[in-house]
Amino acid sequence: MNLLHVVEQLFAKFGYLVLLIGLPLDFIALPIPPGNSTLTYTGYLSYKGVLLLLPAFLAALTGALLGVTITYAIGYQIGMPLVEKYGKWLSIKPEHVQKVRRYYDKYGNTMLLFSFFIPGIRQFIGYFIGMIRVPFRAVVIYAYLGTLIWVTAFFAIGYVFGEQWQSVFLLVETYLKYLFIGLGCVLVGLFLVRWLIRPRSS
Repeated sequence: MNLLHVVEQLFAKFGYLVLLIGLPLDFIALPIPPGNSTLTYTGYLSYKGVLLLLPAFLAALTGALLGVTITYAIGYQIGMPLVEKYGKWLSIKPEHVQKVRRYYDKYGNTMLLFSFFIPGIRQFIGYFIGMIRVPFRAVVIYAYLGTLIWVTAFFAIGYVFGEQWQSVFLLVETYLKYLFIGLGCVLVGLFLVRWLIRPRSS
């Protein structure tokens, strides 16, 4: 079944509850409904007058913030014990957590502002920042701000572009995919250059 059709059916049946329940599920790594298309469709329904603009936006933001907070709390409280005990079945090893820690130490809180736009990262970033013990104050300032930017951006696509929202949404999704693939290639290239030019021990 088409995911957009699923989103439409859920909105028809549950209304605002889709945002308060569905968006946290997206962060918990159960993306039914998927976050990006749900937010964009919410904006479109607000454009059509099916949903009220402010309540719809606030419900979307609240659902997303709940998702970040819940996954952060799970990661903080029980994340590392689970990884150490069951990580091999989850394809997550303690080394992966340490890798996230190194990235966080290097790029700081900036990564929390944009990680929600990266496909596949949004569903895990909350767990990982909990496991590496990012202070909750930093989560509130940076991860919550990143969530606000993400919600606003995709909500605005549906509200601003109206009947053309699907075309614009697909275009944005495509460009985001290419952007992050390109950034990944650049980072790999920089790593290889640094590795090739580093001094060799005799």
